[in-house]
Amino acid sequence: MGTFYNIFVALFSSIGAFLFGYDSGIISSVITMTHYIDHFGDDPNIKGAIVSTFNGGCFIGAAGAGWTNDKYGRKRTIQIGALFAMWGCAMQAGASNVATLIVGRVIAGIAIGILSMTVPLYNTEVAPPKIRGFLVGLNQQMLGIGFIVANWVGYGSQFIKSDTSWRLPLGLQILPAGLLFVGIHFLPNSPRWLLEVGQDDEALAVVQQLHGGDQVSAHKEYTQMYDVIKAELSIRSRRLSDLWATRAMTHRTFVAVGVQVFCQFTGINVINYYGPAIYNSLGIVGGKALLVQGIYGAVGPIANLFFIVFILDRVGRKKPLMFGAASFVVTFSILAAILANDPVDDPTSSISAQRAGIAMIFLTSIFFSLSFGPVSWVLASEVRGHTFYACGYTKAVQVFPTSTRSMGTSVATCSNWAFNTLLSQVAPLGIQKDGWRFYMLFVVLNFVDLIAIAIFFPETKGKTLEEMNEVFGDAIVKESPPAGVDEKQKYSHSEEEKSVEQKQV
Repeated sequence: MGTFYNIFVALFSSIGAFLFGYDSGIISSVITMTHYIDHFGDDPNIKGAIVSTFNGGCFIGAAGAGWTNDKYGRKRTIQIGALFAMWGCAMQAGASNVATLIVGRVIAGIAIGILSMTVPLYNTEVAPPKIRGFLVGLNQQMLGIGFIVANWVGYGSQFIKSDTSWRLPLGLQILPAGLLFVGIHFLPNSPRWLLEVGQDDEALAVVQQLHGGDQVSAHKEYTQMYDVIKAELSIRSRRLSDLWATRAMTHRTFVAVGVQVFCQFTGINVINYYGPAIYNSLGIVGGKALLVQGIYGAVGPIANLFFIVFILDRVGRKKPLMFGAASFVVTFSILAAILANDPVDDPTSSISAQRAGIAMIFLTSIFFSLSFGPVSWVLASEVRGHTFYACGYTKAVQVFPTSTRSMGTSVATCSNWAFNTLLSQVAPLGIQKDGWRFYMLFVVLNFVDLIAIAIFFPETKGKTLEEMNEVFGDAIVKESPPAGVDEKQKYSHSEEEKSVEQKQV
């Protein structure tokens, strides 16, 4: 039951990622529909604003979610995000002018910002280390499924001969948001958050439930959680500066923020948001562009599922990221060369070259799903700061400051959305005015990513969250327990674990 239950929890909570994928896919279809253009116009600046204000809302949501996660827990924060999603989607579906549509996009963006920060955090904290990559990687899988659904809903909706063609696909987002709002209530709380707020017995029960019948592993993980978190409570700091107060913390923060920013440098969201416009530059126009976008949306999730099931928890995190960055250098170089040498408005342009350009876009989606797509969520969730307590307690206040998981996640996710907002605003202008030169930007960015990952990124595969300090080189100093922490209570869990092991033997 343990593994099956873990998968169910990860899948259901990742409805939040489904909403992100659906919105990314549906807006690229909606802004090309005839009735939408008749209603709101075809100004690329307005299109950029509609996309980028959503991403700006995501930044706001991710920034505020750190506080709500600490105060109300992961489940309640996810419910807050789902509530904002229903509100924003209702405004978009009923919009009669650009201002209302943009406000709805901002509110929906706040929802996705909350969910994009909280869902991976929640999944990371409830997942056993051995399959954490797979479970957190389901976040990207659900995002991809949302993208597929959105593309095909958008393709079908274009044939509706009224404003319903764009109102319906925007309004459908309310259904999964409502399901998440109700259903998340019945899933377990994060055991780490329960320990932070003093609900120790419930935390132990959750860990036992998540481990199924393997009570030895359950007690082992609970003991380690208990030792670390209870000791941290006496020295906890919420200062943002703690994220770069020491070399080890700076390294950790650089990796967490870097993997999220590098994810945007892949250019994948430019394709997701403005795919039909890119296909237009390759000679695919009208309904055919939406059809190709629908097919494009399907290849990524298939590759992602294969990767998280068979590869991610075996090869680790660093190698796939390096592979992805190198691959994007190649695909964008070829795409730029095709657009430079065979522009669509040139009567001598080669149809074969244009098809090759579409193939490069498809390969970009596949390579993203084999690298940054799932790994960015997993790695950013793994590297958040914790003080490590081994066979005693460290004098953490003097060796290095402690940061909370939620604060680190919030900063990393905000960085993602900041660059997402920037690129989504400039992309339509870049595609329209700069042509092939715009794609050379991603060749350069991904080359820089490759070097940075090779030099600075560590491997975090298979480590518990409490072991990440060893990976990043934090100092470990054996000390007596902090004031207020019962040493006997600390070791009582270890004795209980030994008892369970003896009974099973």
